[in-house]
Amino acid sequence: MADESDVETALVGVIGGALYPDGLAGPCVVPGVACRIYRGWPVTAALDADLATGTTNISVAAVHGHSRNTSRWSDLWVPQTQTSPSLTTSVSGTTVTFGGTAAVGQVAAVIADAAWASWRLQASDTPQSVASALATALRSVRAATASGATLTVPGAIRLTARVEADQPTLHVSRRQRQAFRVTAWCPDPATRDAVSSAVDSALSGIDFIGLADSTSGRLRYLSTTVSDRWEDATLYRRELTYTVDYPTTIAADLPRMAVGAFSATLDAGGITETLLS
Repeated sequence: MADESDVETALVGVIGGALYPDGLAGPCVVPGVACRIYRGWPVTAALDADLATGTTNISVAAVHGHSRNTSRWSDLWVPQTQTSPSLTTSVSGTTVTFGGTAAVGQVAAVIADAAWASWRLQASDTPQSVASALATALRSVRAATASGATLTVPGAIRLTARVEADQPTLHVSRRQRQAFRVTAWCPDPATRDAVSSAVDSALSGIDFIGLADSTSGRLRYLSTTVSDRWEDATLYRRELTYTVDYPTTIAADLPRMAVGAFSATLDAGGITETLLS
């Protein structure tokens, strides 16, 4: 699921990519400047040490008290990248042969005319044990035998075998809009202006920011604050505040249907089956 720590991490990644397009081993886009980019608020002693050596700090932190519930869509489970089953089937006449790799998170099914049987794979299963389990289940309604990884249904006119894998899905439980403060802590005004401008340009050019759970958040500019501490001439600061509207999600692997209602049509080419549900 995505939370504010994921958003902060994503913002750090965007800022790092903008300032160091060739990676942290390469030069900063602001010549002669070294930056440390991180989540949270700086530790005073560490910040003072960095500023003394000319190192700019850029911190990313949620602004507490600036969060709003923006949920406005219905509860849906959204399929993610499709997962293919590792167990395979091959039908020939009245036999079904299983192959590939048996693994949990899959359901194997055999439909013989109007009879059917299904089996949810266990950790100890093999193609042979799947054939045996389906034969045992099918024998409650019609004759069936298993030999090795092959299942035979004597007299079957229409024999179909399917394997379905559980599919990764995301459920959006709510959405929220949270303000995040991107602060540049710099040793001089020129560095502050150049670094802050580069960061602001990068963020303002993005409409949606990608998050670790494959969702995205809507990024919008909110405000800018400049602070020069007269009591500390070595610290020049600019705060850029952006809001991110992002979802809180629940991830789960949900089963796909292996057996359901279907229609059958007969024409010159034979029988054609269409799964309806």
